[in-house]
Amino acid sequence: VQLQASGGGSVQAGGSLRLSCAASGTILYLDPVAWYRQAPGKQRELVATSFISGTTNYVDSVKGRFTISRDNAKSTVYLQMNHLKTDDTAVYFCNAQTNWGTIYWGEGTLVTVSS
Repeated sequence: VQLQASGGGSVQAGGSLRLSCAASGTILYLDPVAWYRQAPGKQRELVATSFISGTTNYVDSVKGRFTISRDNAKSTVYLQMNHLKTDDTAVYFCNAQTNWGTIYWGEGTLVTVSS
């Protein structure tokens, strides 16, 4: 499975963006799927996770602002980002895992939030 992230761009603080992660195959067996981000000079950080069960988890800094979702029919995972802050500026990566331990990464998409 190949993952292709898109939807990044430049936005002013308070704005919104929706990131998409399109998989080359079905995502029905990918559990969980997740979004990570890496800001300049910082380590990669787990932002949001979505499990097949419906459970979602978020890092504290984005709770209430970001929403992860998955559309199995379109083999796509989304990250809706609202009320963006300058601290959200980073390269965002999608990630997926299988029950047998395979890990997939997509190429990053840059999100720049200006004040």
